Amino acid sequence: MKSIVILDGHTLNPGDLSWEKIKRLGKTTIYARTNREEVFGRVKDAEIIIVNKVKLDEEVLENAPLCQCICVTATGYNNIAIEKAKQKGIVVLNASNYGTGSVAQHVFALLLDITNRVNTQNTSVKKGDWGNQPDFCYGHESLERLEGKTIGIVGFGSIGQAVAKIAVAFGMKVKVVSRTADKATSMGFEVQSLAQVIPICDIITLHIPLTDETKNIMNKTIFQKMKDNTILINTSRGDLINEEDLYEGLKVKKPAFAALDVLKIEPPVEGNPLFELENCIITPHVAWASKQAREKLMEITEENILCFLEDRPLNNLANQK
Repeated sequence: MKSIVILDGHTLNPGDLSWEKIKRLGKTTIYARTNREEVFGRVKDAEIIIVNKVKLDEEVLENAPLCQCICVTATGYNNIAIEKAKQKGIVVLNASNYGTGSVAQHVFALLLDITNRVNTQNTSVKKGDWGNQPDFCYGHESLERLEGKTIGIVGFGSIGQAVAKIAVAFGMKVKVVSRTADKATSMGFEVQSLAQVIPICDIITLHIPLTDETKNIMNKTIFQKMKDNTILINTSRGDLINEEDLYEGLKVKKPAFAALDVLKIEPPVEGNPLFELENCIITPHVAWASKQAREKLMEITEENILCFLEDRPLNNLANQK
């Protein structure tokens, strides 16, 4: 049996799922978390490595002489030295489309928290503010209706498409920024450039991978071109946004609000200036993490390992490079 090492299993399975199917595929060692000092000892005898966010750079892969396969329990794989894996003949497999509905749902959870102020109003009511009002309701000056607003979806893969469908159900106008037009066109949407979309949208939501080209794609120049009251949502990768520029932009309401599920540094360092701002809401990279999505991710990982063992790999990233 192959030796399987899971380096950071806690985020995928904090205890509410089962590893049993993976355990049947090989001699399996599970670590909840692995830091930099620990990773070298843990990969040295591994033939199959399962990893989410632990960095497997060139140095680590040099110290993994038996490794034949890396399964990434995520869609993004920028933590893997892909070229080095290719040189060593290591198959790299990722997972996609496991959390489409969950991420799209979270986009609107963030958006609705801004437009309907559910959490803010709940806090206000429980502080006694409602009981001190002369009328049966209060606070409607802070509420915004989504119907008729224009949402710019940057990236039109499965998640972007799911967001578009929900937006249409709300009666919103959809603008799409995408490298390809086929899917958007088939759904009745026109593909435009980022420069065209930014000045006309009330909401911008990011659904693109992190690459050299997309890093800091949201920056001071872009923020200055936004409409008044624009909401920026990021459930993709933190480095898509220049956080220093975002902080300065939020102070002058360009954008007016930001809703972030991801940050440049995760977990965040103490003193992140974005935490000071009332017009920035942040969740801890959980858009993907519904139980149903994690169950699907576990199934995809199991299938990836099985297909590798049977010499029919899926999503072979290393061989695509």
